[in-house]
Amino acid sequence: MTLLLVVFLFLRNQGDSETLLIKHGLKRLKPELEVHSMKQTPLYQKHQEAGGRLIDFFGWSLPVQYLGILEEHRAVRERAGLFDVSHMGELLVEGPDALDNLQRLVTNDLTRAKDGQAIYSPMCTETGGVIDDLLLYRFSQQRWLLVVNASNTGIDEAWIRDHLSGQVSLLNQSDEIAQLAVQGPLAEQILQQLTDTPLDSVRFFRFVNDLKLAGRPVLLSRTGYTGEDGFECYMDAGHAAFLWDQIMDAGQSSGLTPAGLGARDTLRFEAALPLYGQELTRDISPLEAGLERFVKLQKGPFVGREALQAQQESGVPRRRIGLEMIDRGIPRAHYPVEKDGEEIGQVTSGTFAPTLGKNCAMALLNSSVCIAGDEVSVLIRGRSTAARLVELPFYKRGS
Repeated sequence: MTLLLVVFLFLRNQGDSETLLIKHGLKRLKPELEVHSMKQTPLYQKHQEAGGRLIDFFGWSLPVQYLGILEEHRAVRERAGLFDVSHMGELLVEGPDALDNLQRLVTNDLTRAKDGQAIYSPMCTETGGVIDDLLLYRFSQQRWLLVVNASNTGIDEAWIRDHLSGQVSLLNQSDEIAQLAVQGPLAEQILQQLTDTPLDSVRFFRFVNDLKLAGRPVLLSRTGYTGEDGFECYMDAGHAAFLWDQIMDAGQSSGLTPAGLGARDTLRFEAALPLYGQELTRDISPLEAGLERFVKLQKGPFVGREALQAQQESGVPRRRIGLEMIDRGIPRAHYPVEKDGEEIGQVTSGTFAPTLGKNCAMALLNSSVCIAGDEVSVLIRGRSTAARLVELPFYKRGS
């Protein structure tokens, strides 16, 4: 299939490109006056200069694309892409009781973490639903940086404050910190040009604090949200524009491409990385979402433990699984999924998967009927369309 045909089918299926992300909180930007009423990252001017197509993402003015979602997606899979993720929230937790407090708030076991390690974990309600999923960076037992979803920053801050006790403090640093993500197989090669620190020594989910990148101090971690190798760089907001230019210049000969929210969504989708509000909500437990390896029920008390323990013992009622469409059509969030004429669950995310060249979805279905290879039906605007259940992820680097 030619690239032009792929692009034609992609755009025809998706409608306007920003519909990739119209799942919650997204709007096409209106006149310039409305743009200035939204929050802007320190890279707003850079996005305009690069021709970024700006949208309203939970009140932030952010680029959904530059050259095009398909091109940016391919660049990250084959070379590298540069993302502005400065809208994410950063919360600093410090004090002698920091570890004990965080250990009670998240489902993963933080006592296993070492200094310089990042830990992924859901944070649950008492009933086992997910408030948010976050990264926790351990500087020491008494000092942690929490990176939370932009739409949940205020909610997470309030929840955590309400549950803190003892000698511990919480500081919201979201306005002072910017974040850039360089993702793709050439990410290390590109960033190595800007630092004397050997980046091949930074292992997956490890980080280096105060690393000098183009002479500016950053926290650099080998993490990402694309399913590719890459790094996330946290810096003083005042350094973001300078470092954006330095990274783009370093990556010019390697085909580094600025990438927007659209490609970030298709990339995370193919890698089956959950999106809060879709695969994770207060009504979906981490066990149902397939995140059981991040739920350590034996670690001791934490918020939601009893509910999750009961769910595990009685049998997790729903399971996240993949769908590959047999018939034409793209399943969207909340579309019903049926088997033998009975509804067995709903789609959580669906889109055209550029790497696979297929229309796919993730769905939350009754566990008793989640058998890979089985054929089901998705009701797309009331029309029954055939799909096949498949194991996740759709795409795995190196396979």
